[in-house]
Amino acid sequence: MTEQHPITPPPELVTQWFLGAKAMPVDQWVTDVATQAARWGADQELEACCEWVESNIGRSISREWGAELRAARRPKPPSLKAQALLALETADGADYPVVTTVLTADQHALIRKALESLDD
Repeated sequence: MTEQHPITPPPELVTQWFLGAKAMPVDQWVTDVATQAARWGADQELEACCEWVESNIGRSISREWGAELRAARRPKPPSLKAQALLALETADGADYPVVTTVLTADQHALIRKALESLDD
């Protein structure tokens, strides 16, 4: 191949992905490397789009749009606190005669982790 696609990961990065996944079973290894490659390519495309906006639209507007575009396409995961509150809000339970909350093991572990992260 004489020409590379503009979004082609550098060989060093590909090697790093393969070495990092080496100890995994083959099906998991292939999925891990493919996932990392897809994420890397998507990040490159997002940055290229933001650069295009900055160079083709007024600077003050484009910076805001670039930041909004990044926030919309790469949202930050909810905080541990937000996850724990959601687990409590969505937990099953009977309301009569005594309010009871039933947590799954995952919900329990999440809330425990959130509480343990608090300062004493």
